Order: sequence, then structure tokens, then C-alpha cells
Amino acid sequence: MADVVIRTATPADAPALDTLIGAHQREGHLLPREPSELRRRAPRFVVAEADGRLVACAELAPLSARVAEIRSLVVAGDVRRVGLGARIVGELRARATAAGFESLCAFTHDARLFVRHNFSIVPHVWLPEKIATDCAGCPLFRRCGQQAMVLPLRVESRAGAARRAVA
Repeated sequence: MADVVIRTATPADAPALDTLIGAHQREGHLLPREPSELRRRAPRFVVAEADGRLVACAELAPLSARVAEIRSLVVAGDVRRVGLGARIVGELRARATAAGFESLCAFTHDARLFVRHNFSIVPHVWLPEKIATDCAGCPLFRRCGQQAMVLPLRVESRAGAARRAVA
């Protein structure tokens, strides 16, 4: 797709986020999100905008000081398979690394995209932050059918970076 802009969402994008997420939720892939929550958390979303409409989105949600999650990754049905999901995952990975997270996780029904980005499928119990934050209270707990994915992030200490800069 030509002229796609990847950017941080704003609260004004909440209705479009709700539309994207709602359509994907009806396909059986996501739990519903409240519009007020989307408005409040909009700055945590990365969106792809083309021809004046949002065509993809995902949230970088901190689960702890060490772990962030890619949540609500959605690409509109009419623009799938052109690399927008990959671009958004790459952007969220860069943001998570810059923010100092040690790992990035995702829960998905289709692991292929995340495997292409070097995520590994792991047991859900490896992500106790996710279980405590979201899973334990979910009506689909222990039967959601999603795969837990994890990507270790290389978090470089400032001292290590300084040593290499001097060398």
C-alpha cells in the first residue's frame, strides 16, 4: 500500500479503533474493548492510516516493569497481506526496546506473524504478569485457545553503550 502513515494514536482515534477492534472481535479473535478505555489508552496504540482512515492498530501495554504486551493487533480485512501487521509489530518492538522492557509478549490465535518476528511459543505460565493482569478474570480463562508468544528484547545498559562508543 502506498502512502500509509504509521503513527501514535490520539484520543480522537478512539471511534476508529473501536470499529477496527469490534470487527475483529466479531470474527472471534479478540475480547471486546470499551470505547472509554480506548480513548484513555489511545497514546499506547500505534495505528496505520491510509487515505484518511485507520486500517490497522495495536497497543503496547505494559504488564510489569519488565514485560510489555502487544494487544489488539488488527488489520482491516480489505488491506490484509500487504505487510501492515509486520510494520506495526516492528514499530511496537522498537518502542518496547526504547522504553527498556526486557521482553515483549503477545497472545494470538495465529502465531505465524509473530514467529516471523522471532517470537517463540511458550507455556502461558511463563507470563505470570499476563495471567494476573488479564487472564484470571477472563470468562475464557484456561480455554481461550490462544498461544502465548514471547520475544526477549536486547536491553543495553548505558555503561555498555558508553564502552563501545569509546572503543
